[in-house]
Amino acid sequence: MNAAAKPEAIDRETLRIWSRRSDLPGLIHLARHVGTLLLTGTAIWLARGTLWLWPAMFVHGVVLIFLFTPLHECIHRTAFKTRALNESVAFVVGALILLPREYFRAFHFAHHRFTQDPARDPELASPKPASLRQWLWQVSGLPYWIAQLRGTVAHAFGRASESFYKDERQRRAVIVEARIVLAIYALVLLGSIATASTAALAYWVVPALLGQPALRLYLMAEHGLCPLSPDMLENTRTTYTNALVRALAWNMPYHAEHHAYPAVPFHRLPEVNRVIAPRLKSTSTGYIAVHRKILRSYAD
Repeated sequence: MNAAAKPEAIDRETLRIWSRRSDLPGLIHLARHVGTLLLTGTAIWLARGTLWLWPAMFVHGVVLIFLFTPLHECIHRTAFKTRALNESVAFVVGALILLPREYFRAFHFAHHRFTQDPARDPELASPKPASLRQWLWQVSGLPYWIAQLRGTVAHAFGRASESFYKDERQRRAVIVEARIVLAIYALVLLGSIATASTAALAYWVVPALLGQPALRLYLMAEHGLCPLSPDMLENTRTTYTNALVRALAWNMPYHAEHHAYPAVPFHRLPEVNRVIAPRLKSTSTGYIAVHRKILRSYAD
């Protein structure tokens, strides 16, 4: 299979307008996301000592783990016009969710080049769930945490042997960043022990573990059961969902639109959808519908 095929050409002027970058939409959306985190963090503080603590940590964790979506946008350098904003936000978020920026950029760009190519798409390097038990294991988020922890430690020790690095400079950047991220974790751990503080557990680690399944369900819908085709309007799914999920995911439910035009910032994807919707070949009316389809496939 060749690298992912481009969709039919669209009007060049329209594409130029769609691809125009700006700091303001990204800053507004990031402020809303961080503001929501502050609210859910306040809920954890208020719920201390009650049974409401666990629901509060779960909700906080969902908002926290969906910082994956601005990370994704920043590694494309489309969240903001200013490069330094993209890089700094991506670094902070990558450290928060154990997905270092430089590694994720290399991994994700290979995914874009070879979407749904079993031989070259790194997202297909690990087998996809083929049974209910495997689906539950994947949804738990534990395979993600295990793989990322192992990978980051290996990178920190200089073992960055993945085939998708474009050059030695990128491979070295992955190694250096892994060392920085692990150093940050060590400082947080030592600081927590020295001050006998459980804040990192209550507001970061436990919520991230609780929220990860929501992100897994979301991500599995992007390409799950889509054809192994080079056609980006077929090998990627657009999921029509509610405004809350679209906001939390930075419009990435318009995922076929993103794959077709990755230079288009997140805030313009609804416009892209209005133009190309009739040509989309893999769509769903919601995430429940996607996972019903996935689960039914295990009985076939």
